[in-house]
Amino acid sequence: MTNTGNEVDQGRDEPWYRVRTEHFEASFLPSAGEDLDAVCNVDIEVRLAADGSRWSATVFTLAEVERLMKRWSQTGEELGGRYFWCSDGLIVREPGIDSITQVLVGLLDAGDFTQILQRLDDE
Repeated sequence: MTNTGNEVDQGRDEPWYRVRTEHFEASFLPSAGEDLDAVCNVDIEVRLAADGSRWSATVFTLAEVERLMKRWSQTGEELGGRYFWCSDGLIVREPGIDSITQVLVGLLDAGDFTQILQRLDDE
């Protein structure tokens, strides 16, 4: 993990890319060799520092959802691309680990985090 300033550490822990802030540790699972600034479809697990609870989401950008639905319209999946569904989906505007981390911080600050991500452990 390398210190990037402002109380954030981040780095590779194969196959994970981990980001640690004072409030959580987020473990991203990008594809091998994927440009971290271009990540647009990624599974994440977040452990909150306050209570150790674990949360998950599959994060997509708007552009990635559009790309998938266009592909499905040709392959016939998801009723020919007429819908998109993901049980733990979180759609963000901008790609990249840093952008997604900023969204997670914002969700915590706004009090929306536990309403949006899926809890992985028992309460």
